[in-house]
Amino acid sequence: MPAAQNLFRIGGDVAHLLSFVVLLLRLRVHKNAAGLSLKTQELFLLAFVARYLDLFVSFGSVYNTIMKVIYIGCSALIVYMLRCLEPWKTTYDRSQDSFLHIKFAVAPCAVLALLIHQEFSVLEVLWTFSIYLEAVAIVPQLIVLARTQDVENLTSNYVFLLGLYRALYLFNWIYRAATEMYYHHQWIVWISGLVQTALYVDFFYYYALSKYHNTKMQLPA
Repeated sequence: MPAAQNLFRIGGDVAHLLSFVVLLLRLRVHKNAAGLSLKTQELFLLAFVARYLDLFVSFGSVYNTIMKVIYIGCSALIVYMLRCLEPWKTTYDRSQDSFLHIKFAVAPCAVLALLIHQEFSVLEVLWTFSIYLEAVAIVPQLIVLARTQDVENLTSNYVFLLGLYRALYLFNWIYRAATEMYYHHQWIVWISGLVQTALYVDFFYYYALSKYHNTKMQLPA
């Protein structure tokens, strides 16, 4: 059964879509990948592919199907640009993006999904894996930003929109729990969502400061 629509969920989806638009615009305008983490984009792509394999076995709604295809397609395009296309391939700084994402994100999330899930089936375990992985996917990008310190405006807006998307989804879950009699609490989603939102708190603080003072965003080392 498709998830109920409300302003928080729609707002979260809009913020998520805008994050793709802003990142693709940033890549096109600046013609470089400086300050961006390919590893974060690979983690997001892997999370979306694992989560949305149900596209081949079930149909929820036209809205859900379109959103799933957009998330996978945009993520794949960004990874392809950073990995294979010039000038982004050459300007991507691998030395800054050194977080061992396979060892410290993919592998632990896979093990955790096998151990802690709600139902032992292939799709359910993959869905759980995707929830865990998305919660930590932003970590390589935050590390790159902390190392570069001076954060370009469109890049900061991209990360802000990702954090806003997750925060609005938390409010969506709270709203549904309060208004839908048969809404099932999924504690895996709640905990992962809280962890993911918490990772953005420090970034939000410096982002707000930069907007308040109308200055370029800077992060502490």
